[in-house]
Amino acid sequence: MSGTTLLRLVAAAGIIVFTACAPESKNETTAPQDVPATHGPRTIVTTDGEIDDVDSFIRMLLYTNELQVEGLVYSSSMWHYKGDGQGTPFTSKMEMTRNIYGERTDLRWPGTTWMDTLLSAYGEVYPNLLLHDARFPHPDSLRALVKVGNIDFEGSMARDTEGSDWIKAKLLDQNPEPIYLQVWGGTNTIARALKSIQDQYGDTDQWEEIYRKVCAKAVIYAILDQDATYREYIAPNWPDLKVFYNANQFWCFAYPWKRAVPEPWHPYMEGAFMKSHLVQGHGPLLEHYYSYGDGQQQAGDPEHIHGVALDSFNLGRMGQNWGPFEPYDFISEGDSPAYLHLVDVGLGNLEQPHIGGWGGRLVQSDSVPTRWEDGPQAADFNPFREEIDPTYPQTRWVPALQHDFAARADWCVKPFAEANHPPVVTLDHPAVLEVLPGEALSLKGMATDPDGDQLEYRWWQYWEVDSYGGRLELGSASQPELLLQIPEDLGPGEDLHLILEVSDVAEHPMTRYRRVVLKARG
Repeated sequence: MSGTTLLRLVAAAGIIVFTACAPESKNETTAPQDVPATHGPRTIVTTDGEIDDVDSFIRMLLYTNELQVEGLVYSSSMWHYKGDGQGTPFTSKMEMTRNIYGERTDLRWPGTTWMDTLLSAYGEVYPNLLLHDARFPHPDSLRALVKVGNIDFEGSMARDTEGSDWIKAKLLDQNPEPIYLQVWGGTNTIARALKSIQDQYGDTDQWEEIYRKVCAKAVIYAILDQDATYREYIAPNWPDLKVFYNANQFWCFAYPWKRAVPEPWHPYMEGAFMKSHLVQGHGPLLEHYYSYGDGQQQAGDPEHIHGVALDSFNLGRMGQNWGPFEPYDFISEGDSPAYLHLVDVGLGNLEQPHIGGWGGRLVQSDSVPTRWEDGPQAADFNPFREEIDPTYPQTRWVPALQHDFAARADWCVKPFAEANHPPVVTLDHPAVLEVLPGEALSLKGMATDPDGDQLEYRWWQYWEVDSYGGRLELGSASQPELLLQIPEDLGPGEDLHLILEVSDVAEHPMTRYRRVVLKARG
């Protein structure tokens, strides 16, 4: 029986057993062509164009087969803005307290063409990407989504722009699906879109309906507060709008990554891996990827010395000493968690950010129920440091993330048969099961691999997200079937989160998951 499973529930002697017919392996040479009309969550990216944004953007383009990208919008931040062309200085309180540059005018602005440059490079590898997944969007369709938003200064939101109008139209369209607004810079262009909606409808009979519609659709995923527009406008005027706020876990992908990423995993982000498996020999798109000491320097940003003055940077230039770094080491993709949260790898985290996924783990605020945050309340136990670590909900995925990126880099240049592709993992029972304390249980998953690769299985308890406070003893954790005993002290309504992790055996193994939530009856 290929591509299907047979579920049999056998209850005997108090033991629940799930079994399944084994799937046939397949060794396809081309990507499947049955492309759904829509795929993945809707999303709009807003970006200030810092070098880490550029690197995040390049990786994201290799995941656009998993997303409905509906906008690519230039915006500003406290670090990057265009200025008014008149040399007018602009200084905000936030800038003065968090920025060493003091008063600035037209400084560190990478312009509004860098996305087009990258999309042209994407267009060159696009025919090869289609060999691996027919869902990759045409470069022209992505290019049509590029809009210029509010870019003049930090926090600019005084006027409508092409970018804010685009976001406004998406929030008001008839598609009821959630739309995830990624904030890679400041929230100001999003704030302008919301302000324009409020200006148009706030004094009308339609306001309550419009307000509820927008709040039901919009989800902001913000990396830090890079201007004051969320705090000063969005939060007080749109209190029911959902916000996922990442202020700690993104450091896994940010400039001081060596401080956050466990040392045994540094090789996945160091020059030997990055140069040979990502930035060289993988086509024109990856050639634009910024690495330490690679000789590249971003136009418009005199502070981007990472590629051309590595020794100066390592000596602590401008008080920043995050290394030492070597040539072709990873610099930063500080904004990648915003879209990695949206990629469905089987962890079920999209609408439940508290249960953890490739974009980290965020917990609902006690004081603002529409806001999810990281920090101590969302920390996981770091086994390398043997302590609770607020960055580990993100860093725990580093090997899988880097191998997945490297495999997709191969898609840019290799035919299907010479590249790796992710396994497809399923469960032979529901993902949520009611259980009784003391009950003996058998869980079983199955997986197929499009390349016919050998598969490795691992079950583990994501105990940090359990409502049950203890640990399980997992027996056959490296097999498709897991036998376990439900703890006698599992209280009514408490739950356990078990992850089935499946990786293929390849140069760059790709890993996919299924989560099983065991809930105590009562």
